Amino acid sequence: MRKIVIWGSGGHAREVNWLCEEMGVQVLGFLDERPEMKGQLVNEIPVLGTLDDIESMRHEVEIVCAGVGSPALKKRFAYDTIRSGFHIAAPLIHPRVRLSRRNIVGQGSMICEGTILTDNIRIGSHVIVNRSTNISHDTVIDDYVTIAPGVNLAGNVTLGEGAYIGIGSSVREKCRIGCWSIIGGGAFVKDDIPDVTMAAGVPAVVKKRLDKA
Repeated sequence: MRKIVIWGSGGHAREVNWLCEEMGVQVLGFLDERPEMKGQLVNEIPVLGTLDDIESMRHEVEIVCAGVGSPALKKRFAYDTIRSGFHIAAPLIHPRVRLSRRNIVGQGSMICEGTILTDNIRIGSHVIVNRSTNISHDTVIDDYVTIAPGVNLAGNVTLGEGAYIGIGSSVREKCRIGCWSIIGGGAFVKDDIPDVTMAAGVPAVVKKRLDKA
């Protein structure tokens, strides 16, 4: 049986734990950088501390770095995990996800219940595809992207590294969302969105420039 340790101990980490329960994957614990969280129980699962606290488990467990929604945090956790010699988890894909055998899903990524991925879709590493998302043909999703529940991506969409796509938003075919950009919930994206910006509305327009990730 696979043995998983999840970075984070908040709401999304608990959802990852539930995904693992649905898949029959054993979760040994959560990781959390806050000293006061070490030793706490979250949904009956212990918070183990940080990577230093599980050094003896290095060769026994897979680490999920996508236990937090923040793309920047996922990237930092992945860097620390690899540098410390731990193994990144293979993808976690809920049994009630529909996807083509011609799709590619990178290490550490998770695809939640009710999602449909059609054909020739490429998903990078440490990507979160949340519940009831629809992703159409030839879409490319780069590393560390977070897709909130109920998102619709048309064909040939590109999501740059670290993009965050808000709940219930939609992206028109052939559009590109820039690296480390944020799309607000309920938005409709009909044009390309530049890197490191926040866009929202129907249709979506750039609202502001973000600090560099």
